[in-house]
Amino acid sequence: MYRFAIYGKGGIGKSTVTTALSCAFAEMGLRVLQVGCDPKADSTLYLHEGKRIPTMLEVLREKRDAAELPDLVQVGYHDIVCAEAGGPTPGLGCAGRGIAAAFEALEARDAFDIIQPDVVLYDVLGDVVCGGFAMPIREGYANRVYVVTSGENMAIYAAANIAMAVDNFRERGYASLGGLILNRRDVPDERAKVETLASDLHTEIVADLPRENQISEAEVQGLPLFETAPNSLYAEEIRKLAQKMISDYDREVPKC
Repeated sequence: MYRFAIYGKGGIGKSTVTTALSCAFAEMGLRVLQVGCDPKADSTLYLHEGKRIPTMLEVLREKRDAAELPDLVQVGYHDIVCAEAGGPTPGLGCAGRGIAAAFEALEARDAFDIIQPDVVLYDVLGDVVCGGFAMPIREGYANRVYVVTSGENMAIYAAANIAMAVDNFRERGYASLGGLILNRRDVPDERAKVETLASDLHTEIVADLPRENQISEAEVQGLPLFETAPNSLYAEEIRKLAQKMISDYDREVPKC
């Protein structure tokens, strides 16, 4: 089972990247489980024709111990199994703790043994890497962490913080940093800025994704880009990234 966590600051496009990767892995004939770990619960939106699926926390609040695995996950585009952790009522409770509760619910219901995914992708908000938001790193759910960034200062700042968190948990035998995914915003000197960050972190840019209008056009239709523009440059770069993630999975990764 290949286990990946995709991190990045809010709005950087990590859900678009994660969904596209799920589609690419599914194209390869692999069984995919995508778990959204953002309280907005929009990671899997375009795997369900733009429709929001019930979050695990919503189901657990309603059904409590009676909730079964089929209540917590939904099957979407290309048979990708989808789950959304969700979050507390705005202003009440801790979003990080909500993610932890959702993960515990999957474990309690033997989700990984029953679903038997070949690939698991966690889509995680990385503005603050603490508590439940760090669970894919610190609890051994993911083996490799990839950070989505652009050349914008706040995106680079968040990426550096995430990488430091990964390095701290790696000392305990948990996930390691697989690399940076440059999701372009077409800011000045963008590639050079992210190359500098990669050098500082002793890692690499594993993908350079173009800024394309076809992405927003697909979202308007409520569909993944792999459905509306399968031959786009973005889709081709995602396919290359998916192949690289698989081929790099067992290689030794230098410390940050």
